[in-house]
Amino acid sequence: MAKEVSAKQALSAAKEIVKDVSDFGDAVNAEVRHHTGGRRKNAYVYIEVVASEWRELALWLKNSKGVDYCSMVTGIHWPENADAAWQVVVHLLRTGVTNPQIVKKRVHETKVDIAALSGNSVPMEFEISMTVPDTREPSVPSVADIWVGADWNEKETWDLVGSDFAGHVGMRRVLLPHDSPTGYHPLQKQHKLRYHDFNEMYDDPQGFGRKPEDSGRVK
Repeated sequence: MAKEVSAKQALSAAKEIVKDVSDFGDAVNAEVRHHTGGRRKNAYVYIEVVASEWRELALWLKNSKGVDYCSMVTGIHWPENADAAWQVVVHLLRTGVTNPQIVKKRVHETKVDIAALSGNSVPMEFEISMTVPDTREPSVPSVADIWVGADWNEKETWDLVGSDFAGHVGMRRVLLPHDSPTGYHPLQKQHKLRYHDFNEMYDDPQGFGRKPEDSGRVK
C-alpha cells in the first residue's frame, strides 16, 4: 500500500510531473486532475498520449519518475467515433514502497518521514489514455516488460475487447475459452451483449436468450 501524503504534497508533485511531460511535445498532453469520490480528493496525473509514443513515455515514467506498478489496463470500443474508435486506458502507481534493508540476516523496519517527502518520493497515481482510429486490428505498444503488472491486464483487455498489444510475448485467452472463435471479443459493441443498446434484463449472463417474463423489466 502506498504511503498517504497530504493533499498539498500530492498536488505539488503532480504539477511537477505535468510540467516535465511538456518535453514530449504535441504527442503527449498532461494535466492535474482530482478524484471526485472517496475519502481523499488528492490530485493525480492524467496523460493523453499518441499510441506510437506510449512505450517511450512508459520508460520515462519508470526511469525518471519512479513509477513502479501497473494496476490496471482497460479497453473501450467507440464505433460511433471513427477518429477514436478504440481507447486504451492504463492506470499506474508510484508507490514509494521499497524492500526493507537486511543487515546480518535481520530485516530492519523501513521508517519514512511522510511530511518530508517531495518530488519523486511522493506516491502518485497516473491515468494514461490513448486512442486508435477505426480499424479491424486495433493495437498499441505493450509495456508488460516494463511493469509485470501489465502482463495479465493486457491479456485480459485483448481477450475481452480485442485491442492488441504489440510486442507482448505469449498473448492468449485468459477469461474466455481457449477455443473461442478467432476475432471474437465480447465487449466489442457490434456483438450487443449484456446491456449494449438494451435496457432490459436477460436470463443469462451473455444475453443470448430472454425469458418471456423478463420482457420489459428494466435492469
